[in-house]
Amino acid sequence: MARRQQMTIENRNSYKVICLGPMEIWDGSNLALLRETLAQLVERDGVTRVGVDMSYVKYIPSGFFGMLFDWCEQGASICLDDPCERVRQMIWFRQFLVPISEGRFRLEPDALEPVIMGGGDESDWADAPEMPPEVPQLVPTVATAQGPLLGL
Repeated sequence: MARRQQMTIENRNSYKVICLGPMEIWDGSNLALLRETLAQLVERDGVTRVGVDMSYVKYIPSGFFGMLFDWCEQGASICLDDPCERVRQMIWFRQFLVPISEGRFRLEPDALEPVIMGGGDESDWADAPEMPPEVPQLVPTVATAQGPLLGL
């Protein structure tokens, strides 16, 4: 049975930093623990500057950034400390986190850069010819003994 690491909260450069310990992969239970801890710090204790130690993390649940964004919208300043390169390359990270010091990134409520999907040949959609709108019409598909079937 795996030994459960204890979460700690540290003071770092005027931020309360949540440390989940040396776990590389966070799951839904870690996300729930972070949510409860943020609620305690922000709502009950009135803390406005919160950090999350990401120094061990390589994989995070899909709802992690959205949860942080919710707290940011409520007025908390949220930072991530020491995220690995894999986390830094995530689309959400690149769009909404700005470096503020060595290894510390602050969540910004407004997007920093647009999302560019795909790779390789850059297509310019503005140059594509405009197609006329399709007009829905009934078209016969398969004939049966009762007659043709019609579909859109």
